[in-house]
Amino acid sequence: MKILRIYVVCCLLSLGVVMHAAAADSPLKPNSGLLRKNVYESTLSPICRMGNKLSAGCAAIRNREIVDATQMPWRAIGRVNFASTQVRSHCTGVLISSHVVLTAAHCLYNQPRKSWIPAQSLRFVAGYQRGAATAVSAVVDYILDPVNDTQSRNFSSAVSQDWALLLLEDPVGLEVGFLPLRQLSAEEWPNQKVVLAGYAGLREHVLSVAHDCGEARYRPNHATILHQCSAMSGDSGAPLLVTENGETKVIGVLSGVASSGLRNIGLSIPVASFVDALSTKRSE
Repeated sequence: MKILRIYVVCCLLSLGVVMHAAAADSPLKPNSGLLRKNVYESTLSPICRMGNKLSAGCAAIRNREIVDATQMPWRAIGRVNFASTQVRSHCTGVLISSHVVLTAAHCLYNQPRKSWIPAQSLRFVAGYQRGAATAVSAVVDYILDPVNDTQSRNFSSAVSQDWALLLLEDPVGLEVGFLPLRQLSAEEWPNQKVVLAGYAGLREHVLSVAHDCGEARYRPNHATILHQCSAMSGDSGAPLLVTENGETKVIGVLSGVASSGLRNIGLSIPVASFVDALSTKRSE
């Protein structure tokens, strides 16, 4: 049986979640040392881990297209920044309404302290580019999959539940714009041309786009999108994008990367996993 090693490698705080999965539709299973319920320590270096020598993975990151983050659609994407007296790091996020940002849930979990980061400690920096920003807003609250309880010290590592909606203090999406969501039907998935846009740790001060994504495949049994976009630390929460009639749309959000030999497989969460939570918030 062919085995894939799956890593949440793009995280804000180097969470290091590791799982095993069969290449077909067998359940995802952990294979590394248990830290606590559902959280596992990474045993192998992910693609282009910072501090390593230049590798094929790093070359793929360097080959990503650097785009002008001051222009649409790219300025709707930004950095989710967190800073404390000991930690300063980031993930990627995308505006999907005037005041809601989509990102990855594990970006909001402080692994060393085994606790959820308070919303007030987060900032969303839209259209960030080389120290400048198109717009900045504090975060007042966030919404997670119900499996995650911010009052607890636990984090669920299931890829399909690794999404978060950040609620901004200021409706910066009215100023810079936001990207629409797109739910694809089963018939629409084949032959979809997708790209991934994020603030990879190797080039954390510019927004770069991965075009090497191959054909996106949807695994309904795991509510997961598989693709081959090059990604690394800092890309967590990066939007998976399609273009229809000249309009850029979000079809998913990056959770992590699976590695099988020299092949890397991105794991993203489809819009269907969080669209109900967004609709509920909009109706309040």
